[in-house]
Amino acid sequence: MTTLLVDRGQLDEITRQAREVHPVRTLLTLIASLLFGIGWLAYKIVAVLWLAAAWMFVATRAGWRVAKADRGSSRSG
Repeated sequence: MTTLLVDRGQLDEITRQAREVHPVRTLLTLIASLLFGIGWLAYKIVAVLWLAAAWMFVATRAGWRVAKADRGSSRSG
């Protein structure tokens, strides 16, 4: 004797929902999701690279100013 875990009403509902799924729309949704993910990732990468470049620029400028101040103090001493 086999026991069914799903009654006939649930099977009919699952079948109805499965028939509402359209392969083309599903494929387009997957493609759109992939493109969205690529765009999101590209933005994050560019943002991190920009922050790193800005940080290096500011650190270099600070080092330049310290070196320039040291040079000025060694002349007067």
